[in-house]
Amino acid sequence: MSSMLRIGLTGGIASGKSTVCGMLQDRGCTIVDADKVAHKLLLKGQPCFGRVVEAFGVDILDSAGEIDRNRLGAIVFENQSLLETLEGIVHPEVIRQILAKLDIIEKEQPHSKVVVDASLIIESGFYKSFRRLVVVNCKWEQQMERLVSGRGLSEIQARRRISIQMPLEQKLRFADYVIDNSGSLENTRGQVDALLTEWSSSSWTM
Repeated sequence: MSSMLRIGLTGGIASGKSTVCGMLQDRGCTIVDADKVAHKLLLKGQPCFGRVVEAFGVDILDSAGEIDRNRLGAIVFENQSLLETLEGIVHPEVIRQILAKLDIIEKEQPHSKVVVDASLIIESGFYKSFRRLVVVNCKWEQQMERLVSGRGLSEIQARRRISIQMPLEQKLRFADYVIDNSGSLENTRGQVDALLTEWSSSSWTM
């Protein structure tokens, strides 16, 4: 009998989702990264390639004929309507593939803890497929700093990327657990350890 735990994880852009997932993975959790699934779907020959090129034109292709995600991002992050078009093409297939992957993991590792890292897990309604939802939180100023210094965006670009997402305050309303990633890494590790302790306890079944 399977006792696999399906946990969703989300947060704002540059809130530290990858950092938290790395800590969870180090502690034995299996991580499924929705961004990696989406990136694969955009490769030539994959399910979403043709529809995305049809929607956005051949100018998004690089010299090898693959979708240049930087070019595509520059287009959609400046236009909410175009972003929604892209999401409408890619996200349903991302969800289908993740659900199929979870079924495989459940057969192979029936007692595992699986965490799905997905930025739009709430907006898409995908969070309903999980037993618990973790939201990684941090300060707006930290998001800006990480986007500008860490990812090389301009302040205007960083503000835009943050503003087009569901506000973190709204995401927190859906959370079963919140990881506050505004402090030190050691502080975040402590919260992750406490989370895993709770997941391993009988309270999970409540």
